[in-house]
Amino acid sequence: MGKLREVLEHPDELIPLVQMAFAAKRAKVLPKDKSLAFCYDMLNRVSRSFAVVIQSLPAELRDAVCLFYLVLRALDTVEDDMAVSVDVKVPLLRVFHEKIYDRSWKMSCGYGPYVDLMQQYPLVTDAFLRLKPMYQTVIADITRRMGEGMAEFIEKEVVTVKDYDLYCHYVAGLVGIGLSQLFASSKLESEEFAEMEDLANHMGLFLQKTNIIRDYLEDINEEPAPRMFWPKEVWGRYARKLDEFKAPENAAAALGCLNELVTDALRHAPQSLAYMAKLRDRDVFRFCAIPQVMAIGTLAMCYNNHGVFTGVVKMRRGETAKYVQQLGSMSDLYLAFGRFAASLAAQSSELITCDKNAKLTLRRAGEIQTICENGLEQLPPGRKPVQLSRAQVLWKAVAYFGLGYQARAHLPAVWQQCIAYVLILMLFAFTVLRRAKW
Repeated sequence: MGKLREVLEHPDELIPLVQMAFAAKRAKVLPKDKSLAFCYDMLNRVSRSFAVVIQSLPAELRDAVCLFYLVLRALDTVEDDMAVSVDVKVPLLRVFHEKIYDRSWKMSCGYGPYVDLMQQYPLVTDAFLRLKPMYQTVIADITRRMGEGMAEFIEKEVVTVKDYDLYCHYVAGLVGIGLSQLFASSKLESEEFAEMEDLANHMGLFLQKTNIIRDYLEDINEEPAPRMFWPKEVWGRYARKLDEFKAPENAAAALGCLNELVTDALRHAPQSLAYMAKLRDRDVFRFCAIPQVMAIGTLAMCYNNHGVFTGVVKMRRGETAKYVQQLGSMSDLYLAFGRFAASLAAQSSELITCDKNAKLTLRRAGEIQTICENGLEQLPPGRKPVQLSRAQVLWKAVAYFGLGYQARAHLPAVWQQCIAYVLILMLFAFTVLRRAKW
């Protein structure tokens, strides 16, 4: 009933939700090559949303990005598995970049689908070795740098904000840097992206800090031992132990710490927007823009939200689908960032008297709004989006769904005829509803 209520309250999100469902089906169409087929199947299993997002990329770059993701997920699996002893883990992290050239190397570790990834890793290696050398070089170099950084933090806590930034650089900033180098190598973006490490790093930090903030409860409850990356320099001002935030009586302190971390994450947003403004290829732009919007949207939801300490805070599936389908230009990005920044500004302005960081939050949200407003003014005017009524939205969503299934050749003829009749009835119903002005 909750999901049905969501649809009825936000009917404009139904069309993109159906469209994303079809995109997910397309993402499951596997290449004929056995190794690549395994890689795309594994990508669907470990991150279906990412598998959908990369579908718009040209095939050559899409394969490189898919393998880049899986290699780093394998590296991350080694780091995350607490059953692997430190004596084995640290040396392996430092030489993992060499394993991606070894067709026989595999390992038993991880959980869920990651077990298959690690045990069948030779298939990833096989696909990797058939990439162009320029892509191999980028992936191997970033894997080396990330592995060294992960090894550094295996026995080191995130104490200061400087540590926090460095850890996020190793596990996410380097991903942004590597992707920028892949974009440049593919010639879809200019050569300057290969050297644009500072802006790319900020993009990665923006995403990673959002995940670290949102995943408090999951990480603190992790077995056999929690692995937390909230910096002690921040949370130590609000509690003696980080797990104290789970207790209802510590709600005020928990929210204070949460809001300070959200405010810290916002300082990366201006650089993320600057990076996005430099992209020229539409498909690459969409690939980068979608997670950035999800990040600021998630921050806006997490801000001053005690739900972070009791459950999962995330954007509605329909809202996510809407951004996946509609983010096609810098104006779309500015509008989305501006909307979420306005939400953060409104929330922080109400906390000025009771939250010591609220003024800084308000200022940073205002900076993002200003960047978005100025950016929109400098862009050529676009066509105003058509505003659909509730009836139009519902009708078009179901019609889209019906047409999609009717077009599938394997359906029996009788089913195709039934769907055609249903669509005709929908059109009739839509006409009646329009006349009734529903």
